[in-house]
Amino acid sequence: MYVAVTSDDDNKADGLFQQPLRIGPGLPRADLFILFLNPGACVDVEEVAVRAAKRAGGLLRASFGRPGKVSSKGDEGIVTELDLAADRLIKEEILGAFPGHGILSEESPEEKGREPKRWIIDPLDGTTNYSHSFPHFSVSIGYEENGVVTFGVIYDPMREELFTARAGRGAHLNGQRLKVSSASGIHNSLLAFDFPRSFASPGADVFRSFASLSGRARALRTVGSAALELCYVACGRVDGYWNYRFHSWDAAAGSLILNEAGGRITDLRGGPFTMDSTQCIASNGVIHGAILKEIA
Repeated sequence: MYVAVTSDDDNKADGLFQQPLRIGPGLPRADLFILFLNPGACVDVEEVAVRAAKRAGGLLRASFGRPGKVSSKGDEGIVTELDLAADRLIKEEILGAFPGHGILSEESPEEKGREPKRWIIDPLDGTTNYSHSFPHFSVSIGYEENGVVTFGVIYDPMREELFTARAGRGAHLNGQRLKVSSASGIHNSLLAFDFPRSFASPGADVFRSFASLSGRARALRTVGSAALELCYVACGRVDGYWNYRFHSWDAAAGSLILNEAGGRITDLRGGPFTMDSTQCIASNGVIHGAILKEIA
């Protein structure tokens, strides 16, 4: 016989924990156990992440053209009422399933968790686009365990494109496997970039690199959603991308999707890219060195 109960005890590991139930005068019954189920143990991270991204994306799409109040965040750009509404919705999904996890979001103070598991979210990547009814924005959610991002989802609600990746299992767009482009040089590449909000960004010679690469590439684009740009490199729509001012919520999901699609992402000097990196170059890998040479 088994009795199912729940427990919030931090000392119990995720999963099932069995313990003898003592009955009567303190004697254990070998065939009677209490089955402790840690909340969230049987809930799939991928399922929760995808559901949260789609719910937030649905909200953003339904309210497109009506962003509500738009407020300034100084050097960090702007925030709309819909950023905040999407943020609340995503947190509701995550914490409802995993109350012990932490959350780092662009739009609210970090919530520390009881476990070494953290969600890194941008509820609306491309806020300026959204506030001007420019239909290029996304919801980005990355899941990190023991400091390593193991799952990521980026959802474009206007095109209904769902980009996902699980560490070691590849990247997908609406269920179809992703692979970076085979562009062999800058001369036949489409590149994307984002201007920093301040042209005095550390280490940024913005106009020099822009002039150099625009003269060599097939074309350059800047469209204002870092998360989607990483996905576009991952699926071969864009061959390379660079950004002089980056945050972990821009990159948590996108960097995993790109890596799992066979691409490469580094800092502007070619060093390892981490969640603490503030600048990046992303590419199909083949043209990475050529982009670095023009930007470094």
